[in-house]
Amino acid sequence: MTGAYKDNQEDWMTVCFKYLLFVFNFLFWVGGAAVLGVGIWTLLEKSDYLSLLASSTFAVSTYILILAGGLVVVTGFLGCCAVIREQKSCLSTYFFCLLFIFLIELVAGVLAYVYYQKLSEELKQHLNQTMTENYSQPGKDAISLAVDRLQQDFKCCGSNNSHDWTMSVYISSKQAEGRVVPDSCCKTITPHCGRRDHPSNVYKVEGGCITKLEKFLADHLLVIGAVGIGVACMQICGMVFTCCLYKRIKMDPY
Repeated sequence: MTGAYKDNQEDWMTVCFKYLLFVFNFLFWVGGAAVLGVGIWTLLEKSDYLSLLASSTFAVSTYILILAGGLVVVTGFLGCCAVIREQKSCLSTYFFCLLFIFLIELVAGVLAYVYYQKLSEELKQHLNQTMTENYSQPGKDAISLAVDRLQQDFKCCGSNNSHDWTMSVYISSKQAEGRVVPDSCCKTITPHCGRRDHPSNVYKVEGGCITKLEKFLADHLLVIGAVGIGVACMQICGMVFTCCLYKRIKMDPY
């Protein structure tokens, strides 16, 4: 009777771990969809701004997050199959998939955190140079469009202020046609409106576009880091449940 009770207890524990792994898989799948959504949202919403950054760390962390999210969605179905079939080989494969995705998301989270620490310094060193030297120059259409969108979206003018444009290659050229700032600085864009930089005509935001872009990127990096590390930590629970169920199946003489 003691042996039967022990067998029933082991069966109950096996069923318990199966249900826990099912619940985890559902949460894991939802988390993966969230990771994928955050990655795509980050990449598409303001992807034009990536051309204004000196390093590709922001883009790399976003691509890693999208890859991890896609793998999570696929792996969630694998986990359900592994639980239903109760095969050790399936559970082993599922465990290593979880471990691989865990490492990917951890890398994305760490990259986002590291880049967050040096974001302000990078923008201060490179944004003004990028805007003044590359705006409206041959072969720099992507940067020109990014600068125009940046100034219009964030209602700013110049990296620090509108006077930064006095050092611009574009403003110094005949192409500017007498403009002192690009037309995208204007509160209401009309042809050649950039010839007058009075506060009533152009944006005079304290801190310029650097402050606006830094806040935008910092907010996105925090979301990337939080989602990446959060889902990665959740996967630890999944790996623990998988190991426990694997041991229960291994101990089963049948």
